[in-house]
Parts: sequence; C-alpha cells; structure tokens
Amino acid sequence: MKKTYVGALSIMLAAFLWAFDGVVLTPWIMKLGLYDVPIFVFMFHAVGSLFLSYFFITKRQELKKLDWKDWGAFVLVGVFGGALGTMGIVGAIIFVHSHHLNISVVLLLQKLQPIFAILLAILILKERPKIQFYVLAAFALVGSYFLTFGFGMPDLSAGGMLIPALLALLAAFSFGSSTVFSKRAITKVSHGTGTMLRFYITTLVMIVIIAAVSLLKAFGMEISYAGFGGFSIVGWKLIGAFVVVALTTGIFGIFIYYYGLKRIMASRSTIYELMFPVSSIFLEWLIHDKTLNIGQWFGTIVLFTAMIFIARLSKSYEKNSEII
Repeated sequence: MKKTYVGALSIMLAAFLWAFDGVVLTPWIMKLGLYDVPIFVFMFHAVGSLFLSYFFITKRQELKKLDWKDWGAFVLVGVFGGALGTMGIVGAIIFVHSHHLNISVVLLLQKLQPIFAILLAILILKERPKIQFYVLAAFALVGSYFLTFGFGMPDLSAGGMLIPALLALLAAFSFGSSTVFSKRAITKVSHGTGTMLRFYITTLVMIVIIAAVSLLKAFGMEISYAGFGGFSIVGWKLIGAFVVVALTTGIFGIFIYYYGLKRIMASRSTIYELMFPVSSIFLEWLIHDKTLNIGQWFGTIVLFTAMIFIARLSKSYEKNSEII
C-alpha cells in the first residue's frame, strides 16, 4: 500500500511540474527569442543529457541486461515520447502564446493519449476492444471538440485553435504510444538509467531531424525552421534557461515519473496524471488571468469522465503489453 501511495504521489508531482513547464517555463524561453521547435527540443534534451551522464558512468552495467527488444522499446520512446511528442506540444504552446490563446486548452487535449495507447496495444495484440471503448472514445472526442471550440462556431482561421489543437493531438498520440513502450523499456533498468536513455536517444533523434531540415532547405524547400542555422540564437542566457528547465521539470519530472511508473500499473497512472490538466487550468488562471469558457468547461468534464473510465478498460490490455 505504501509503495502504491509513493508511486501515485510521484506521478502527480511529475504531472504538476509538466503543467508548470507548459504554462510558465516554455513561454519564458520563448521570450528569450527561441521559437524554432526542433532547436528547442534538442536543447532541452541535450542539456538534460549532460547532467544524466552520471547515470551512464555509474549504472552502465545495467545496459548489458537489455536485449534488442528492450533497445527497440527505448528507441520508440525516444522517437515518439521524446522527439515527436515534445515537438508537438512545444509547437502548440508556441502557437498559442504567439496568438494570445489559452495554453491550458492544448495541455488538456493531451489527455486523449490513453485512447492512442489502447489502440496501439490492440493493433499489436490483434485483439478486439470492448464496445465500451468505442463509446467512451466517442465521448472523449466530443469533449475535445467542445474543449477546443466551446459552444460557438469552430474557428478554423489561421489564428484560431485548430492548428494548436492538431499539434496537441499529435503530442497525445506520441505520448500515448510512449506510455506503452515505456512500461517495457524500464522493466530491466533503474528509473535513473531509463531517464538517461530517453534523453540520450531523443537528443540523437533531434540531431537527425535538424540535419534533415537543413538538407531540405539546401534543396530549396521552404521550411519555417532554420535547421543547424537555428543554433545562431543560442547564447548563455538560453543555455542557463535550459539548465533551469532540465533540473526541474525536465530531468526531475521524468525521473520521478519513471520512479512512480515502476510502482503502479500504467492504467492507474493515467488517472493520477489528471493532475497535469488540473494544474494547467489553475496556473493559467493564476499567472495569465485566462480561464475556460462555459463550453470549454463542459468539454473538460466530458473528457475527464471518459478518460477515467477508459483508464479502467486499459487494464486488460496492459496485462499483455510486455510483448511490445
């Protein structure tokens, strides 16, 4: 029982830190002039990787326990949870902040990730989900619509919530997939080593992405990101800011999340992670004086309710998740 409580509190604290990062720290880094998403995500993981070298030095013997399936799981965590997921949510936050919208909306939409986690488990396990899953998923999507647009007509303009909502859905898909892979990835190593590998692999993936952007620009393609040229803006102030983020919401957040995930079922963690959207709503109101309208509150309640019931359904799929 004590082990379960410690795991639950760890995940709730990690969720609060991630909300603080989205509402406070990411906009702070943007004010320092960094809007290039790939460079942003690379710096976040590269700085974190430097501090996590401690675990590579002291825990490297644990790496011998990993077989090719374990390494494959860590690579997938790095690609989805590290690179694509972080790029999606950072891109959404940058867009929302630039257009003076409510950041908590895109953070709330991430709570769709259990749906994608279950769909991935179903795809791999070749099982048919219960009919309740489809009903609850439909309710969650309805809630997401009202959370994004409220009771009014949907704003599909370039400055509306459509683009950040789609980026948040990409993040939800990526993080949901990563949740399934993470459970296998950390079964044979400590949470410190798991955090280290996630940061290392994501840093390498981001180098590949930045190189691809530079190559495409060299061939004349119009891309809004600068590739390796984006590093020209990085100075000591930005590096210092990323050090602060890495030591708080970055390394520490993922460290205690893995610590908690090793002590409770992943399906339970989905419920405890609701601290993330709850904290984001509170922080957005407290710091930026922005709150949800009535239609968005309705969508939030529908989404939360659906996610709680989906978390219960996910137990049957989680039992077999180790084959991934």
